[in-house]
Amino acid sequence: MTWIGIMGIAVFLAVLYFFMIMPRMLRRPDMTPFRGVLYAHRGLHDNHSQAPENSMAAFLLAVEAGYGIELDVRLSRDKVPVVFHDSTLERICGDKGRVEDYTYEELRRFSLCGSGEKIPSLEEVLKLVNGRVPLIVEYKIDGLRAEVCPIAEKLLGKYKGAYCMESFNPLGVFWYRRNRGKIPRGQLADNFIRAGEKSFSPLLYFALHHLLFNFLTKPDFIAYNHFLYRDVSRRLCRRFYRASAAAWTIKNETELKDCEKEFDMFIFDSFRPVERKIVKSTYV
Repeated sequence: MTWIGIMGIAVFLAVLYFFMIMPRMLRRPDMTPFRGVLYAHRGLHDNHSQAPENSMAAFLLAVEAGYGIELDVRLSRDKVPVVFHDSTLERICGDKGRVEDYTYEELRRFSLCGSGEKIPSLEEVLKLVNGRVPLIVEYKIDGLRAEVCPIAEKLLGKYKGAYCMESFNPLGVFWYRRNRGKIPRGQLADNFIRAGEKSFSPLLYFALHHLLFNFLTKPDFIAYNHFLYRDVSRRLCRRFYRASAAAWTIKNETELKDCEKEFDMFIFDSFRPVERKIVKSTYV
């Protein structure tokens, strides 16, 4: 093969790569309500207290402190959107089984981290927050069905506050592109192979890590493991394509300071940012 041929292939691959990682460029939604905000990861929680993660108590503390909230949504067996992170109950409730194995009423019998708090429904959380702070709704989609999105969106579509969605699974982001194009949508990503994920093939994890499904999902922001801020695809999305960037999950003031120039949205956990960082939201 000649040098011209090699250069031609290299240019083609570069153009293809830039096309595949391209976020939404046209008719972008207003990200102003979400940028510069600190989001309490699963609420302002402490799993050794009476305000464990994804509990009503933790969400109330976040609202009272003026923080935005990041929360997780998945479906019960009877298709009720509940706010819970893990696919199984073992870590948080100390019981066996998957969330999807139980009806909502059955899930209400479990306690969160030994506290008096129960697994809340998305509807309960939305009523509690009532538009007082912005929300990042993360959809937990374990397989190839994104049915949680249309079911939860029936509630979110009536919600008067500011919210955006995100998911590790591109199917959820794609559903919002096709069905709720005005809602800001975000693609979550990490170096899944280095993190030890083995549920899917390394090729799929490579594509997810490097945002190679963006051409299908057209996200408005990229939510990325903040330790990996130097990753090329993430930096190109923010600096070249000017997409917003969310950092997860920040654990102390030093990490927060290091993130300020590389990200626009900040999801924190295990500490309270200093007073100058607290966002007093006025969204109603």
